[in-house]
Amino acid sequence: MRKRILLAALLTACSHDGDEPSPAKNDGGSTSDAQQDAQPTTTQDARVSSNDSGQPLTSSGRYFPDGAFMYQRIDTAALDPDSNAITSWLQDNGGWGTGSMRIDFTIEVLQADANTAKRSFTTTDEFYDPDCDPAPIPVPANGALEGEDGYACTNDGDCHLIVVSRSEQRLYEMWRANIQDNTFEGGCAVVWDMARVYGAEGRGEQCSSADAAGFPIAPLLFSADEVKAGHVDHAIRFILPNARMRAKTYQHPGNHAGGPSGPASAPIYGSRWRLKSGFDLAKLPNEGARTVARALQQYGMVLADGGNIALTGQSDRFTTAKWDGLLGPRDLDKILPTDFEIVQTGEPITLTFDCERSPITQ
Repeated sequence: MRKRILLAALLTACSHDGDEPSPAKNDGGSTSDAQQDAQPTTTQDARVSSNDSGQPLTSSGRYFPDGAFMYQRIDTAALDPDSNAITSWLQDNGGWGTGSMRIDFTIEVLQADANTAKRSFTTTDEFYDPDCDPAPIPVPANGALEGEDGYACTNDGDCHLIVVSRSEQRLYEMWRANIQDNTFEGGCAVVWDMARVYGAEGRGEQCSSADAAGFPIAPLLFSADEVKAGHVDHAIRFILPNARMRAKTYQHPGNHAGGPSGPASAPIYGSRWRLKSGFDLAKLPNEGARTVARALQQYGMVLADGGNIALTGQSDRFTTAKWDGLLGPRDLDKILPTDFEIVQTGEPITLTFDCERSPITQ
């Protein structure tokens, strides 16, 4: 097993804190203010995208079986004994990355069908062995990367490429993709088995994914179609600046951390938070915001990556419902860190960057 000193250095170098709004990995997930306010999602219940003929392609169903962690309700789960101390520390030390709970709507989820051609890619220095998978990826026509109009990574962002292939029961996720003409370069790519319930170790202890905590991204995004329907039935992805996460530490259900640099009293990569049951939903400006807040009470949110925009919704480019008039990027800004509780999910694990991939089992 090679020592991942280079990876540690790269992740720390890529870090950005709450004063720096530009995106980077494995601290990613944050976008510029202009990008996130533009509101460009697919739903777990009714995703619509484009297939290789350019026609709409509709797909439905969850990403993983019902036993997957993100589908388990936590509204009655036991609290971490340090819950109050950690949420209070975050409140007293800057709070969410921008100082208020905001929403990023730039991550795309594309649909591939059985005829979508797969493309091999050239790995960059942001592809980590053995964490990442070098397998070819289906690339639907007329798709786009996170924060981009097409497949070229022109804005130096996270440029996540996320493709669901239900004919294969595979979810493909790549960080820092860049496709221009016949050139396809990519950072860490992961192929998730959608028929599998991954255990507490995920794809392996100390193993990254296209998100630094080792999570899949798509199942943790909430969509305009879900919010329009009035319910989000899964946990939600959230991020914090590196300086507001405990250094060299993660905990299950996460399996890795990026470049956190905070003190021992700071939040931990991979931790799962729930909005308190007594939070007054009437404080929120619309039913869309209340729908997301109810999901935060029932299923919670997991600390998935480093960055500035706290919550991640999915782009509405390929969905039936649209965010305009449904939910805005600042509609949850009345929710404070101290409005949350942290659920007990296991002891903190020291980050070593020595990925031990788990055997592939059902």
